[in-house]
Amino acid sequence: MPVLKFQESLPRVVRKGLERRWVCTPNLMTVLIDFTDGPWPAPEPPHAHVHEQTSYVAQGEIIFYCEDEEPCHLSAGDMFYVPSGKKHTIRLLSETARLVDSFTPIREDFL
Repeated sequence: MPVLKFQESLPRVVRKGLERRWVCTPNLMTVLIDFTDGPWPAPEPPHAHVHEQTSYVAQGEIIFYCEDEEPCHLSAGDMFYVPSGKKHTIRLLSETARLVDSFTPIREDFL
């Protein structure tokens, strides 16, 4: 059974204040994202991808922005989804946050 233990895994440092860990199959990817550089004065630039995405806010507070939708304040326990091709982003409101993102197909660019 494939297992990824947090304490035994090395994060990928994307930039200062943003780390990722992931586990995946050929068709599904789950990514643990830790932010430690908040709060942010403004959202990150919007982006889009072909992948379908669901996200769970495990810790912290964010504002979620998605193309053609009203911004939404989310906190621990809340979830959101992003259809393929929709521009989206977040703004970190708390000092730290942890998101659990799932993607299909997998994000080859994260590997």
